[in-house]
Amino acid sequence: MHIWVDADACPGAIKEILYRAAERLQIGMTLVANQPLRAPPSKYIRTLQVMPGFDVADQRIVAEVAPGDLVITADIPLAADVLAREAHALNPRGELYSEHNIAQALSLRDFLDQLRSTGVETGGPAPFSAADTRAFARELDRFLMRQQAAPKPD
Repeated sequence: MHIWVDADACPGAIKEILYRAAERLQIGMTLVANQPLRAPPSKYIRTLQVMPGFDVADQRIVAEVAPGDLVITADIPLAADVLAREAHALNPRGELYSEHNIAQALSLRDFLDQLRSTGVETGGPAPFSAADTRAFARELDRFLMRQQAAPKPD
C-alpha cells in the first residue's frame, strides 16, 4: 500500500499526521502538488511537483494509484476516480469514501455547482477545525489498522 496526498489544498495539520503515520508504519507516501512542497526528510516520504494546470495533480494521482492504495483528498471527482481504480479515498475531514457514499457525494457536489452557476450563494465548507483533525486521525488509524490486519496476498 502507498499513500497519495492531493497536497495543494491539504491542511498542514493533516500532513503532519500523515508524516508521522508514514514513519511509524514505514509506509511510502507521495505528496502531489503543482507548487513546491516541503516535507520532512524521510525514506518513506517524497514530494512530486506537477505542471500547473486544472486537475493536473489529480490526473497524476489517478495515473499512479494502484489497487489498495490510499488517497487523501477533498476532491470528490478524484475520490470517485480513485475508487474506480480499486484504491481507497479519505477526506481530510475524516470521511472515508466508498462505493456506498461516493454517488451521493458527487450528486450533491454537482447540484451545488449548478446552484452556484445560476448565481445562488451556497456558501462553502465550514472552516477546518481541530475536530476535523481529530476525526481524520481516528479514521486514518482505523483504516491503517484494518490494512495491517488484512491477510497479505501470496
